[in-house]
Amino acid sequence: MLNNLKILYHQGKQFIPHPTTVQVPGIYKGRPIISLEKVDETKLVELCPTNAISTNPIAIDMGKCTFCGECALCFPNKIKFTKDYKISSNERSRLIVKEGEDKPIEMNRALIKKEIHAMFGKSLKLRQISAGGDNSCEWELNASNNVQFDISRFGIEFVASPRHADGIVITGPISENMAEAVQICYDAVPAPKIIVLVGTDAISGGIFKQSKAINRAFLDKYPIDLYIAGNPAHPLTIINGILNFIR
Repeated sequence: MLNNLKILYHQGKQFIPHPTTVQVPGIYKGRPIISLEKVDETKLVELCPTNAISTNPIAIDMGKCTFCGECALCFPNKIKFTKDYKISSNERSRLIVKEGEDKPIEMNRALIKKEIHAMFGKSLKLRQISAGGDNSCEWELNASNNVQFDISRFGIEFVASPRHADGIVITGPISENMAEAVQICYDAVPAPKIIVLVGTDAISGGIFKQSKAINRAFLDKYPIDLYIAGNPAHPLTIINGILNFIR
């Protein structure tokens, strides 16, 4: 009973009324807010293991952030993580939150190709590739289609074959051993097709960025259509990110 109460305290009630309007329960860390309070900037920057924090002005790159919360713990009056789970964008720079700003992360509609809405607005099939991931984002992608979140109700489904897909979803930093597999999978998807990066590792390499076992050359060849932030990305972030992109 005590363990069940602990889970309820940390995760909240699991019933999800609607994934586009629900308030996320539990101890979730979403979009950060950075105040204008003066702090030791050097110490703040050194706290981050992935160099997600920069200065002039102080900013947090959610594409690099591991959401460990260490910066908010050490500087509680400077940084606060909200429960805003809508932290996806089709423009990489929009994942960077600057001090003094408190605004939602949005899509750049001008960058979305016209055929995206026309062809994928009501039906989108995706092939997921675990490119050296730690299975955390993979689990959340699976959870996005469970009975609570049910992403398939919006016409979004994950398929087994790239031949049946409209695009690929990459999780993980793309290891050397998976680099060729990612390329093969992408080539097998019929055009027009999209590329979605889910999680910090996929977007920036995360804590593995400097590893010699990583090969991210694939990402330099093609434009990325959607960045879904998180470490791992929450099912609500995944669902809302894809929906906002295709609709």
